[in-house]
Amino acid sequence: MIMIRTVPTQPFEGQVPGTSGLRKKVRVFQQANYAENFIQSVFDAVRPEAGATLVIGGDGRFLNRTVIQQAIRIAAANGYGRVLVGRGGILSTPAASHLIRLNRASGGLILSASHNPGGPDEDFGIKYNIANGGPAPEGVTGAIHARTLEIDRWLTVDTPDVDLDTPGTVAVAGMAVTVVDPVADYADLMETLFDFAAIRAAVAGGFTMRFDAMSAVTGPYAIEILENRLGFARGTVVNGVPLEDFGGHHPDPNMIHAKPLFDLMMGPDAPDLGAASDGDGDRNLIIGRGRFVTPSDSLAMLAANMHVAPGYRAGLKGIARSMPTSAAADRVAAALGIACYETPTGWKFFGNLLDAGMATICGEESAGTGSDHVREKDGLWAVLLWLNILAVRGISVDALAREHWARFGRNYYARHDYEGIDSGAANTLMAELKDKLPTLAGASFGPLSVQAADSFSYTDPVDHSVSSNQGLRVIFADGSRIVFRLSGTGTQGATLRVYLERYEPASGALDAETSAMLADLIAAAGTIAGITRHTGRTAPDVIT
Repeated sequence: MIMIRTVPTQPFEGQVPGTSGLRKKVRVFQQANYAENFIQSVFDAVRPEAGATLVIGGDGRFLNRTVIQQAIRIAAANGYGRVLVGRGGILSTPAASHLIRLNRASGGLILSASHNPGGPDEDFGIKYNIANGGPAPEGVTGAIHARTLEIDRWLTVDTPDVDLDTPGTVAVAGMAVTVVDPVADYADLMETLFDFAAIRAAVAGGFTMRFDAMSAVTGPYAIEILENRLGFARGTVVNGVPLEDFGGHHPDPNMIHAKPLFDLMMGPDAPDLGAASDGDGDRNLIIGRGRFVTPSDSLAMLAANMHVAPGYRAGLKGIARSMPTSAAADRVAAALGIACYETPTGWKFFGNLLDAGMATICGEESAGTGSDHVREKDGLWAVLLWLNILAVRGISVDALAREHWARFGRNYYARHDYEGIDSGAANTLMAELKDKLPTLAGASFGPLSVQAADSFSYTDPVDHSVSSNQGLRVIFADGSRIVFRLSGTGTQGATLRVYLERYEPASGALDAETSAMLADLIAAAGTIAGITRHTGRTAPDVIT
C-alpha cells in the first residue's frame, strides 16, 4: 500500500509565475516548504488525471537535483503514473517541450532561471509547461498563483532518491520514473528539419564555426549535433560541460556576457560563424565574421530564407514577433504575402498561433527564435537553421545581411537595460509615463515628432483573450519608436528595458553605426521617461 504523507504548510508571499515561471534567489527556494509549496500549487491548479505523464528536467544549475527529487515524490503523491526525467536532471527547455509532445505528457516542470546566473548565491526557477509543450498560459499561471496564496499542505511519499545518472526505469511509490537520454530525441528531431548532408559538405569544404555553450545546458546537445553528427572539429564547442554555477559566468548570449566569442568574431582569426546559447538553451547569439546580427534581424533573415531547409520547404504559414521586437520581420511577411502577428512578450503568447497553424516561425528581441517544431524558443534550432541557409546558399553571414538590407531596408535597433533599480522607483517611472502618454502626440524631442503614444494591448486572434498593459510605446512621425517595459525575468529589484528602433529604407544608410543612428532616440527616451530623475542612472547597464 502506498503511504501518502501530508505536510502542513503556510503560504509564501510573492510566488507569482512571471513570463517564464517563478524565479527567485536560491536562498529563497531553500526555505523549508518553499519549492514544495509551489510545485504542489501547480498540481492543485492543473489537476492531472490519474496515471498522467509528467516531464521533469532543468539546466543543471545549483539546486536542480535537490528540487527534482522532491518534485518526483510530490508527483507520485499526486497521482501521476509516469515521470520522464533527463539524465543528470538535464533537459534544455526546447528538448523538454519536445519530450512533452513526443510522449503525450500532460505537462512538465522545467527547473531553470534561463539566462540568469547560477550558484548558491544566485538564481533558481521553476516553470510549468502544458500538454502542447509550451509555457502555461495566463489562465493557468493565474490559477497557480491563486493556489499559492491559500495552500495549507503539500503531499509527498517517503522514498529514497532516484539515481538520476543511470538510464532506465524504477518504481517510486507505484509511479514509473524513467531516466532518459536528454539529447537523443531532440537531435533526431533536428535531423528531420535540416539538411545535415549539405551542412556536412560545407564543413568538409572548410566551413568553420565556434559555439559557446556558456557552461550551460546546450553543451551536450551541441557536441552531439555539431561535432558528432555534422563533423565539425573537436573543440568547436567551447564551455560545453554544464556547471552548477555556469563557471561563474552569466549565461546570457549577448555581446557583454559572450565577449570572448564576440572578440574572436571581430578579429583576424574569426571562423565563418560564431554562435552561443543561454542557461536553458532557448536563446541564441549569431555573429558572422565581422558582423553581429541582432535577434530582430535574425528572425527576419531566417524567415526570408528558411524555405531552403527540408522541414520548411512547404513555405511559412505566418510570422509572429513580440511587440518590442523590431518590425524587420513584418517586411518579410509582406513580401511573402503572409500574416505577421505582434504579441506581448512571453513565448506563451505564440502557442495559440502555432497550435492553430497560423504561424511557422516566431521570435523575440531577447534572442529567442523558434518554429512550430516545439512550443518554446530554441537556441540550437536557430543556429542550425543559420548553418543550413549558409551551407545551401554558399553565402557568408555578412553577405546575407547586406543582401537582406538591400532588399528590405534596415531596422536599426538596440535595447538598453537598467538593471537592479529600486522597484518603487521603476513603478513610479512607468506610472508617470503612462499618465503622460495622452499628452505626447504632436510633441517634439529634438528632430523627432511624436505621432502616437499608447499602452500596448493584445487580443489573441485564436481564443480572443485580452492582455493589457504589455508595454508603453512612443511612435514618431518618421516611423521610429521607443518602447518601455519592466522585465519579468529578474530576481532582485527591477529591470527597466528601453527598446529603440529606427527604419532606414533600402536607398538609405545601411551600414552605419547603430549608436549613431539611434542617438536622437536615446536622448528622447531619457527625456520622455525621466530615467535619470527616477533611477539615478545616467547610462544603461547592458546594451544589446
